[in-house]
Amino acid sequence: MTLLSILPIKPEYLLIIGGSLIIIISFVFNFISKKTNIPSVLMLMVLGVAIQYLVPDIKDNPLIQKSLIIVGKVGLILIVLEAALDLKLSKDKIGLIIRSFLVALLALGFSSVLIAFCIQGFLGADFYKSLVYAVPLSIMSSAIIIPSVTTLAEEKKEFMIYESTFSDILGIIFFQFLTAPNEFETTQDVIVGVSTNIGITILVAVVFSYIAVWIFNKLTSHVKLFLVISILTLMYGIGSVYHLSSLIIILFFGIILNNVELFFRGPLKKLMDKDKLKPVFHEFHIITLESAFFLRTFFFVMFGITISLISLVDLQVAIQSIVFVAILYVVRFLTFKVILWNKEIVPQLWIAPRGLITVLLFYTIPNGFENGVYDPLRDLTIGNFDSGVLLYTILITSLVMTLALIKAKGKKISDVIIKDLNFNFIEDGMEEEMEDEIREYHESELGINQEEENSIEDINSSEPEDIIGDIENEQEPQ
Repeated sequence: MTLLSILPIKPEYLLIIGGSLIIIISFVFNFISKKTNIPSVLMLMVLGVAIQYLVPDIKDNPLIQKSLIIVGKVGLILIVLEAALDLKLSKDKIGLIIRSFLVALLALGFSSVLIAFCIQGFLGADFYKSLVYAVPLSIMSSAIIIPSVTTLAEEKKEFMIYESTFSDILGIIFFQFLTAPNEFETTQDVIVGVSTNIGITILVAVVFSYIAVWIFNKLTSHVKLFLVISILTLMYGIGSVYHLSSLIIILFFGIILNNVELFFRGPLKKLMDKDKLKPVFHEFHIITLESAFFLRTFFFVMFGITISLISLVDLQVAIQSIVFVAILYVVRFLTFKVILWNKEIVPQLWIAPRGLITVLLFYTIPNGFENGVYDPLRDLTIGNFDSGVLLYTILITSLVMTLALIKAKGKKISDVIIKDLNFNFIEDGMEEEMEDEIREYHESELGINQEEENSIEDINSSEPEDIIGDIENEQEPQ
C-alpha cells in the first residue's frame, strides 16, 4: 500500500495538487542552488525518483515518456531563447563568439568520435550506431549552464552561454544528420548536404527574425507575448519537419530582438520604435524566463520518474560512464589549450554538464518502427546499451561543475552546506531575487550608467550627517 492509495482524493484534483507542489518545491530548489551551486536539476531528478515510490505505476505509463519529449523540445526552445535574449553583440565580442564556437565544435566532434570508439569496444556495436549514441553524451546542457554561471565574471559568463548554446545547436544538427533518412553516397555529398541545410536554415532564420521582430514591435494588443512564443514554436516545428536546424531560428530571433540598434540600421531604423520596444522586451524576457523555468522543472522531474536506479549498482555501467566522462574533460582541456591558449580556463574547463539535450536525443533515437512497420535499416538502437550511463554522466558532470563553481567563489564545501545554507535561505534568496529585478529594471528601463550607479552606492553607504554636510558645503558662497 502506498501513501497516495489511502488518500481520498479524485485523480484530477490529485494531479492539480501534485503539479502545484512540484512548482513550489522547484522554486525552493532554485534558492538552494543559488546558495550551494548544486544544480537544481539534480534535485528535481531526485524528486522524480521519490515520486516513483509514491506512485509505483507511474514509471510504466507511456504518457510520461511521450510528455517528456514534448516538454523537452518546447523547453529547449525557451532555454535557447532565454540565452539569446541575454546576449549583447558588439565589435569587441566577435573574438569571444568565434572562440566559443570553435571550442563547442571541436569538443563536440572529437568527443563524439572517441566515445563512439569506446562504445564499439565495450558493447561490440556498429561504429555508426555507436556514433549516434555518442553525440548526445558529447553535448553540453545549456539548461543547466545558463542558470548556473550567473555569478561568474561577465566575459566568462558570456563565453559559457555562447558555448553551451552552440553546443546544443551543433549537436542537434549532427544528430539529425546521423538519424535522418539520407541517400548520401560520398563524402562530397555529405558536405554539400550539411552545408545546404545550414545555409537554408540561416537564410530562413534571418528573414523570419527580421519580420518577427518588426511584428513584435508593431503589436498593440495586450495579449501578444505568448503569441510570439507560439509563432517561434510553430517555426521550430515546421523547420524540424523539413529537417532544418530550427534552433538557429530561435537563436537569431532572440539576438536580433536584443540588439535592434545593431540590426536595424540605415533605412531599417525607421521600422523600429526603441522607446516602445524597451518595456515590452523586458516583459517578454521575464515571461520567457518563467516559462523556461516551468518546463525545465517538469522535464527533469519526469526524467527522474523514468530513471531505473538498479543500473547504478552495475559495475560495468559505472566503468563505462567514468571512461566517457574522462574523455569529455580531456578533449575539453586540449581544446581549451589550443583555442584559449592565453586565456584563463578555470572554472570554465569544469563547467560541462550534460542534461536536457542528452536525455531528449536518447529518447528520439530511431528504433526502426514507422507507422507500425519495422525497417531494420532504420533501427539505430543498441540493445545492450544501459540507460544508466545517462544518469551517471549527468550526475558526475553536474557535481564536477558544482565543485568548480564553489571553488571559484573561494569557498569550502563544508562552509557552503553549514554556513550559507541556513534556515534563512528562502528569505535571503528572495532578497537576492529582488535586488536582481531592481538592477535589471534600472539597466533596461532607466539606462543608468556606471557613474550613476556608483553615485547611488556612495549615497547609500554615506551617513545622513555626511550627506547634509555635502549639501551645505555646496550652498556656501564661494
